Amino acid sequence: MNDLLFQHGTRETLKRQAQEGYAVVVPLAATEQHGPHLPVFTDSLIGEHIAFEASRKAAVSTKLLLAPTLVIGCSQHHLAFGGTLSFTSTTYFLMLKEIGESLIKGGFRKIIFLNAHGGNESMMHQAAQDLAVQHDIWTASSSYWSLSRSALAELGAQEMGKVPGHAGGFEASLIASLAPDLLRNQTTDRLVHPQRAWINAGPPGSFIGKHNFLTGVDGYTDSAHQADAVKGSMYLQAIIDSTAEWLVQVGNWMDEGVESTQ
Repeated sequence: MNDLLFQHGTRETLKRQAQEGYAVVVPLAATEQHGPHLPVFTDSLIGEHIAFEASRKAAVSTKLLLAPTLVIGCSQHHLAFGGTLSFTSTTYFLMLKEIGESLIKGGFRKIIFLNAHGGNESMMHQAAQDLAVQHDIWTASSSYWSLSRSALAELGAQEMGKVPGHAGGFEASLIASLAPDLLRNQTTDRLVHPQRAWINAGPPGSFIGKHNFLTGVDGYTDSAHQADAVKGSMYLQAIIDSTAEWLVQVGNWMDEGVESTQ
């Protein structure tokens, strides 16, 4: 299904698709430490898979293209542990704005950011909002765990630990399903990993953090010993289905609203 991929197009086919009202999905991920047991490309492996499969499914019902994944994100809070590539929040925000502006200059009027790394989220939403304020376009943005929260809860994903957490049982299960050879021997991972109740806690829209502990003790939130590839496959399918449903809904909203903006 090569027509789905932005990078497989030519300037002529992309100009035509822009004129035909295609939306462009821009996947956001990261390259950062994931404890002693998961690859630094964890968020990108997971994010690329979800973005491709969900976009492929959604493309049956709505016009969209999938841009290349931005595999380096805002991971400043991981730098102290090593194995991390990162942009500062200011740089990352500007990059997202300029990616959007590049698409706008290319004729596209519908831009969707799809995120797979927590550190990108606030800049993503702000960039999407600013682009829609400054240009006569549609934008949307979300992280995969927000889109699939209800579906994952129904599957009992929380039994793996924090969802999504960082390098814990949930992410390890996804990697066990996608790339089992990259799930390292976990002898260096604690069977019972120290928990920090305040991580990702509090009412929606709130934040609490502590220097060197933003991503958990020793750089990860919970133990990965319970990782399960079969359950990981179930979680991934639930995420893909939820994300595809959102992409179709967003596409419908954008199409329905075209007349009101003209």
